[in-house]
Amino acid sequence: MRKVMTGILILLAGAAVFPVLFLVCGSMMGETELSALLAPVLGEAGGFASWKLLPEYPTLRSYVKLLLDSPEFFVMFWNSVKITASVLAGQILVGAPAAWGFARYHFPGKKILFTLYIALMMMPFQVMMLSNYLVLNSLGLLDTLAGIILPAVFSTFPVFLMYRFFQGIPEAVLESARLDGAGDFQIFVRIGIPLGSPGMISALVLGFLENWNLLEQPMAFLKTKEKWPLSLYLPNISMEQAGAAFAASVLVLLPSVLVFLAGQDYLEQGIVSTAVKE
Repeated sequence: MRKVMTGILILLAGAAVFPVLFLVCGSMMGETELSALLAPVLGEAGGFASWKLLPEYPTLRSYVKLLLDSPEFFVMFWNSVKITASVLAGQILVGAPAAWGFARYHFPGKKILFTLYIALMMMPFQVMMLSNYLVLNSLGLLDTLAGIILPAVFSTFPVFLMYRFFQGIPEAVLESARLDGAGDFQIFVRIGIPLGSPGMISALVLGFLENWNLLEQPMAFLKTKEKWPLSLYLPNISMEQAGAAFAASVLVLLPSVLVFLAGQDYLEQGIVSTAVKE
């Protein structure tokens, strides 16, 4: 039975990894080979598209062409970097104090406000899109990177995630700090942040994976192509540029994979913390 389960898990893992292998192999194929395999998809022949597990004549020409002859790619790459870095910095500066306040302080309406936070967290972007659009329009932030960054900075999920970690800090530790003369701000900076750092890091990892691949918000709020992130670059590559599309997909995927691998342990802790009931 154990061998059967192992075999099933291997098959499932292979199915999950196959799209990545598909991208890597496609990015290393020449234009002629890709045209022959994808001719039915490109509308140049009938029948069905075919595929090879390994390229017949491996080449890095698609990467060279994308990195050296596609300034548009670099513009959108840096737009993605600006959006993601700004959002993550803002979520920590705004979310960490908010989460600490929910976790360690008692004030009237706390449960109602936190319940509202959870309700907002569960609402998809499509529900909030019109209200976000109207607010950004009234502030003059449409078609700007700030219009993408600011709503994400005040996302409720990082607050919820960090709240779980801050809540787990023993009250005895905080009381000891108060007896030693530490103020509220000192307790937050010297005790709350170090002990709650796993929650902050897991929020950063999840935030990176979400904002690096933003699609709906840029499509709705950005009209100028020079301000688009990489997530909007890929859908606008024509099928005749299949090699560039495969290479761009690999380069866009690589940062997400590296961040996930670097923060995997913290991410697991964050997922476990969200499953614990109060």
